[in-house]
Amino acid sequence: MEGTTTEAQVRTVSQQELSQLIRRIPVLSKLKEEDLGCLGTVELLEAPQGTVLFEQGSCIQGFFMVLEGEVRLTRVEINGAETPLGIYQDGDTLGEAPLLLGVRKTGVQGLATRPVRMLRVSEEGFWRLMATCPTVRQGVLATTAQRVHAFQATTLHREKLISLGTLAAGLMHELNNPGSAAKRSAAQLRENLTRLQDLSIRFCRTPLTQEQSSCLLDMQKEVLALEKPKPVSSLEEADAEEELGAWLESIGVNGAWKLAPTLVAAGWRRSDIVCAQEAFPGDTLQSALSWLEALISSMQQLTTIEESISRVTELVIAVKKYAYEDKSGEHLVDVHESIHSTLTILGHKFRYKQLTVEKEFAAELPKLKTRGTGLSQVWTNLLDNATDAAPEGSTVRIRTWVEDGLVCVGIADQGAGIAPEIRDQIFEPFYTTKPAGVGTGLGLDIARRIVTSQYKGTIAFTSEPGRTEFVVKLPVDNGREQG
Repeated sequence: MEGTTTEAQVRTVSQQELSQLIRRIPVLSKLKEEDLGCLGTVELLEAPQGTVLFEQGSCIQGFFMVLEGEVRLTRVEINGAETPLGIYQDGDTLGEAPLLLGVRKTGVQGLATRPVRMLRVSEEGFWRLMATCPTVRQGVLATTAQRVHAFQATTLHREKLISLGTLAAGLMHELNNPGSAAKRSAAQLRENLTRLQDLSIRFCRTPLTQEQSSCLLDMQKEVLALEKPKPVSSLEEADAEEELGAWLESIGVNGAWKLAPTLVAAGWRRSDIVCAQEAFPGDTLQSALSWLEALISSMQQLTTIEESISRVTELVIAVKKYAYEDKSGEHLVDVHESIHSTLTILGHKFRYKQLTVEKEFAAELPKLKTRGTGLSQVWTNLLDNATDAAPEGSTVRIRTWVEDGLVCVGIADQGAGIAPEIRDQIFEPFYTTKPAGVGTGLGLDIARRIVTSQYKGTIAFTSEPGRTEFVVKLPVDNGREQG
């Protein structure tokens, strides 16, 4: 339902009217008559269906009590989508959570989904009420705790879905590259096999001499051995291709510039083809070199297919380690393996911004003996933040070391740094410096809770322009403490 521009009608409620209306609100129904004065000025808001009662990002307007009607709270995301957060009806209260949490601006939009009548108490009146009436205070705190818990559960679920979507998108991107490479190589291999078959039939129709057979066998042996040295640089490879292509063209080989790159890539030079030039006179040399090029290309395509399948297997193993890291009971956790699995899955993000990952890992890092779970989620959140903060083409540095019985991990980026005025809020739940709809503000809170609760460790950071580093320190043995 879209909101209208209709404004709510507001009037001050008399003490006598308030004593009757307040009984409709369960949490305030036991408030004594003589305590009503602590509420200060109480206003009655009346609004038709479709009225936007308060906008997302507006200042907190006080403590509300719904007498009649229905109010829907939603959060508007950056893409315009609405995330429903709750529906409040007759007798419900709202606005206490942001007041108790010290939030100055509302993070939600309030819409009247039915004609609504509400009482509104100012922030000062709310705090006087909380200070003077223990029964009301207990009810308000219980309601707030329940709503905050439900909101956190919903937002945590959304955070997990976002994280899962990010990982799934990254995994599909990672799988697409080797999959596409294998598909292209398979198509090229099919073409090569067809050419080899045609050339083999041609050789069968014209019996080979002893010298020609020996030459083809020698070249085949060298191709299958795959031990020929390759150029050490792109410039050297380009020079070699130019030299070989010019020579092949000079001796009458058609398509020399197509043959040369394949031969050079396999480490072949003019001296390696001398036997073919001598054994295959005239036009027969063309067939011999075409056969050699098709054979070399086939081996190259097979190598590409093998590497692509190995990459897919590597990704599957990384995902399994990432997803099934959590184990019940006491178990060992390899921190390096956990970081590598996360890096594999997030590899596309680093490549997208052309970031260099610099790893400085301790040679003998002990495994963690723990009952804790979720360590990969810590690395995911820290590395995701590092890639967002890092300038394009910069370096993200990951280092590990042992310090006083603790396994330490540092993740640093070369971004602008964290402003001093917000450093105390970095680990607060729902606090984010990212645009609305991009970050939920739970990544670092989740990382902190996993590190401190699951692993009995610590997480801190240092920041200055050009270098921000988050350091996680985990006890080598915390299994007993968790038991």
